Amino acid sequence: MILSIHTLFDVLDQTWPAAKHIPQDCWCLRLGKGGGKRVCAATLEGTFDSQLIDAAAQNMHDFGQPSLFLVRDGEHDLDAALNSCGYEIYDPCNIYAALTEELTIQKPPRGNMFNIWEPLEIQKDIWRQGGIGAARLAVMERAKGAKVSILMRWDNHPAGSAFVALSNKVAMVHALEVLPYQRRKGVGIWAMRQAALWAQDQGAHSISAICAKQNSGANALYSSLDMQLVGSYHYRIKKEDSNKIT
Repeated sequence: MILSIHTLFDVLDQTWPAAKHIPQDCWCLRLGKGGGKRVCAATLEGTFDSQLIDAAAQNMHDFGQPSLFLVRDGEHDLDAALNSCGYEIYDPCNIYAALTEELTIQKPPRGNMFNIWEPLEIQKDIWRQGGIGAARLAVMERAKGAKVSILMRWDNHPAGSAFVALSNKVAMVHALEVLPYQRRKGVGIWAMRQAALWAQDQGAHSISAICAKQNSGANALYSSLDMQLVGSYHYRIKKEDSNKIT
């Protein structure tokens, strides 16, 4: 089964949800409450009209957020119009997916990966060290439906944490963070396999993940698991707003 980029964006919206979605003209605006780019970026949801860019940008500023647009593969007119209005490319990302059965062929070593909800304090501390603070933990709390956190241990010490949530029989992995001294030991690979096992138990047929194109470690991780690069997206933001991103 090959998932479409639009299906995965729907899964993203459900598994890493904004505090509120606000339809406006051809846009879906999002109230992020400090939860990061994915929950505060505007997306095109109707027939594009370049004359509506400024109104969307003003509303985002009225929310106390930077005017940030998410541009998906194929949205060429939107991308060109934003560029001509002075919006610069910011944080290009890749979206990966695989069948759960492809990642569950091997089971993690016993006593190293644990499914936990709600996350333990040690997991929150691991996330904080990776820049994932209270506002993003609130995003996890908002996700409805099946969800879990994964506590990773290696060499008898805490190693990392991840969040996994399910929508439409697709699991998406978010906030996968491995402590620096535990990296390059295969911990991330086992965490993804653990996530796939959990997802399979919940009836999911596929598992997905998103990472920045410049994150060589994460791209290598998903490629090593033979996850398919389904598509990509990037943000557009004006230079003066880029330092306001949380």
